[in-house]
Formats: sequence, C-alpha cells, structure tokens
Amino acid sequence: MITKRIIPCLDVRDGRVVKGVNFADERDVSSPAGLAKAYSDGGADELVFYDITASHEARSIFTGILEETARRVFIPLTVGGGIRGVADFERVLSCGADKVSVNSGAIGNSALIGEAAKRYGSQCVVLSADISLVGDAYHVFLNGGRIDTGIDAVDWIRRGESEGAGEIVVNSIDTDGVKRGFDLELLRRVCEAVTVPVIASGGAGSAEDFVTLFRELPRVDAGLAASIFHFGEITVRGLKRELKEQGVHVRL
Repeated sequence: MITKRIIPCLDVRDGRVVKGVNFADERDVSSPAGLAKAYSDGGADELVFYDITASHEARSIFTGILEETARRVFIPLTVGGGIRGVADFERVLSCGADKVSVNSGAIGNSALIGEAAKRYGSQCVVLSADISLVGDAYHVFLNGGRIDTGIDAVDWIRRGESEGAGEIVVNSIDTDGVKRGFDLELLRRVCEAVTVPVIASGGAGSAEDFVTLFRELPRVDAGLAASIFHFGEITVRGLKRELKEQGVHVRL
C-alpha cells in the first residue's frame, strides 16, 4: 500500500518564512534553512519551498537561500517561484532541488511543462495551481493569488497532466490559513480529472482535517500544510501517529 505523504510548506518572502491567511496578511515565522532542517529531522516526507513574490516581482528565485536550505535537508525538496523557462529549472535543480514547481510561469509560457518534462522527466515537473471559487466555477489565479486568469482550474490541471506534469499541487486560496479543513469539493474534481499524484494544500487546522482528507478522498496522495506546523499546533510526527491510529497508512 502506498503511504500518504505529509509535506510542510515554506513560503519565503525576503529571505524569511512567512504565513498568511487567504494569501494575505503574512506573519514572520523563521529562517528557511533552520525550519527546513527541523522538519527534515522531524519526520516530514518532503518539503516545499516557495519564493512567493518571485513571479509578482518578475525576478528569479533567491538561489543563495535555496542552496543553504537544500544542504540541510535529506528528504525530497520541491522548489517554486519565478519559474518561467527551462533555464530556471536548471538553476533550481543545480541548487539542490529534487522537483520544480511551476505555476504562473506555465500560464505565461504554455510550452514550459512539455519542454521541462522532456528534458528532466515528468517526475521532476510539479504543476502548482492557486485556485479560488468565482461564482460557481473554480478559476486559476496568478502571482500569488493577485490576478484572476478566468481559466477553469480543472481544465488547466487536466491540460498540465497531458503536457507532462508528473504531480499536481492544488492550492485553495479560499481555505488557505483558515484552518477549517481542506477544500474537499475542489480536490474531488481534480482527482476525478487526472491520474498523476495530487497534493492537497490549504485549510489544515487539526489532525482530524488530514484524517478526513485521506478518508474522503483516497486518491489524494499527500497533504501539504504550513500554519499548523509552523506555530507548533501539532508536530509532523504527532500528526503521523494520529493518522496511523485512524488507519491511514503513513511512514513513521
């Protein structure tokens, strides 16, 4: 049986990990490298490192901070932010990333996913989508949730898989930082549309939210969270023990 993965997320702004609510009102948390090491030592299955203003500021990711972070962890590291071309993949991978997350850059460069998958393999290409409910449809947003593209989120994700993305991260803007549970309806629609691994992001406020996620949507491969871990509400190992007790298969 495939184990469910627990993935802390480091949202990095100006060299510091921050966390907000609904993609706004960020609070300072810690240094990326120190926090990453704590999670790596503390039982996390993977880590995600997002330079959350790189796309909005039209710049490349801060490679120095990334290199320091990568040196201190011994679990898979996915990195995103300001990824607009294959050259950005090369730079991030050379800094120690195992996988590269594309978001706004893939919309601006429709060939990026296919080009990167051909060069590095689909297992290296993660399509991350920031999504919010607009009326009765889910739309993809750009630049850290600032711009509504009007693009149907499920259609976009389905297209990303067809072009070579090997994994999907579903970032719910509506539940981000709210701590009332994952957006199960959005995740259900995505799981029905693709066959590659799906990672749920946004809304975790308790161990029970993860239990509900994996019970209700067994197709979801991993749960990604930030606040619940960053502010000490539960540890990764504590969460995994609870999941195991509830019959969810995890790696302890």
